[in-house]
Amino acid sequence: MTRIKVLLACVSLAALAACSSTPREITMRGPIALGSPLFDTRSAYGQFLAGQAALRDGQSKQAATFFDTAATLDDDPGVIGERAFTALLLAGDITRAAAVAPTAADTPEAVKRLSVLTRVIEAIAVGDGKTAQTLLTSSPPGFPHQQAAALLAPWAAALAGDKDGAVVQPTLRNDKLVQFFGQQGQARLLERAKRYDEAETDYKALTSNATTASIFTLDYGAFLERRKRHADAVALYDAALRAAPNDLGLLRARARAAAKGAPPPAPTIRQGAAEGLIACAATFAGERQVQFAQAYLRLALRLDPARDEAWVLLGDLMNQNEDSKGAIEAFSHVPPTSTHYVTAQTKTAWSLNDLGDKAKALEVARAAAAAAPNNRDAQVALADLLRSGGQWDESVAVLDPLIAGEAASPDWRLLYLRAVSLEQGGRWPEAERDLQAALKLNPDEPELLNFLGYTWIDRGEHLKEALAMVQKAVDARPQSGAMLDSLGWAYYRLGDYKTAVEKLEAAAEMEPGDPDVNDHLGDAYWRVGRKTEATFQWRRVLSLEPTEKQKAAAEAKLKNGLGPATAPIVKSTVANN
Repeated sequence: MTRIKVLLACVSLAALAACSSTPREITMRGPIALGSPLFDTRSAYGQFLAGQAALRDGQSKQAATFFDTAATLDDDPGVIGERAFTALLLAGDITRAAAVAPTAADTPEAVKRLSVLTRVIEAIAVGDGKTAQTLLTSSPPGFPHQQAAALLAPWAAALAGDKDGAVVQPTLRNDKLVQFFGQQGQARLLERAKRYDEAETDYKALTSNATTASIFTLDYGAFLERRKRHADAVALYDAALRAAPNDLGLLRARARAAAKGAPPPAPTIRQGAAEGLIACAATFAGERQVQFAQAYLRLALRLDPARDEAWVLLGDLMNQNEDSKGAIEAFSHVPPTSTHYVTAQTKTAWSLNDLGDKAKALEVARAAAAAAPNNRDAQVALADLLRSGGQWDESVAVLDPLIAGEAASPDWRLLYLRAVSLEQGGRWPEAERDLQAALKLNPDEPELLNFLGYTWIDRGEHLKEALAMVQKAVDARPQSGAMLDSLGWAYYRLGDYKTAVEKLEAAAEMEPGDPDVNDHLGDAYWRVGRKTEATFQWRRVLSLEPTEKQKAAAEAKLKNGLGPATAPIVKSTVANN
């Protein structure tokens, strides 16, 4: 069970003001060597540009180094100081970020607000509750940090010795996240104050609410265990397990409570303060505000570096920034004893795969799957990595027992995954059966409609039925170039070359780097007599890292063109439908 479920969407947020973009061609990934033709390393501006480029590429630690050097070479802290602060924050060096946090009157308001929040967190981290409380009351960080400020206030009060302020539930108008996580914080602080009945009232309210029950069950159960009410805790865990029977966190908690083992200790002030930041980070991530989410996770981990789910989410965000090495480093913080370990390992495997180390990726994925044979996600990740590496039969072998074990309630997604491996492995009849079975379970799923429809089209089978399927997929996802390509290819196969050109041109605009789309467009151009444009498209295929099959087909067309068009094969019925 994870706490980083987003409860409700928050309002849209502006991009992190301190992170302005730079020209894409500046992609320095390490300290600039003396004599670089791009930048004079004796120049603060050169180091600043390198820092900007590194920050844009997600290389926060490198960026911090560049900005730090720039600051030592320039008397004006200004923009360089702002960027240094941002880089240090995103890199997780919160102590240094707080030390250089811009406070000058001419500092942009957005940077000032984030600076205040960073200083609040550092004050809590070092046990200075009075400073944290003063900052929150005298210089409260405004938009978009109101949620964090509201959730942090009681914890800062508790650290400052303000007993009354510590147990006031924070509120923010119409904000469910603050309502729910504020009530959780209040329950924990009431427990610290030994006001157990009031704390339990809060926990009962959270776990009786269908929206929040799964998020706060472990908290309430741990509270009951600390009160030595083991039977009540077991009953609570059992109720939650009926809805999530494979939840490792619940299973472990139930076993501990049943054995009357040592319960988890009550959260410290630092740990409690980190909780709200993680909830806010998850909301930012859901809003695709990646840099805000990353900054909040770094702040949370300054307070509670053992929060495994925060490391997992941070790794996910780094992968979104195409920083696979940073993601692997984040995932490595999750220990083998954690309920999040298998998840971290499977994500590590995908990051390694993205870096091109496919052998190591498979090694990690196999180890994770072997360590957790009943973990569905680990098995699926292994199967998908095997498929991506061309080991189709082994991928199918991993999925077979999963699908067989869920025969009473099949999952269309597993059938779809197996169908892809079967099709790529040349076992089309089996793949076709899986796809049709998946469509019976989820008849409107665009990916299924497109995959089965396109394969039929490419094989020249069931063209009218396939055309209807891919049209339905395009209607559901009109911005998908791949699905529009399928539709264009259907018209091509049916001999309607004019419409095929229209659809395939639109697909090529959406997917200009796809060899198949460009190849299909070349074929359609040839059929309507636009042969110069056709040869251009086929040449383009050769520049787009085609497979050997795609390369050979394009070269043959460039040499000989296309032969006479043949009548489409249109079967009147669909087998097994």
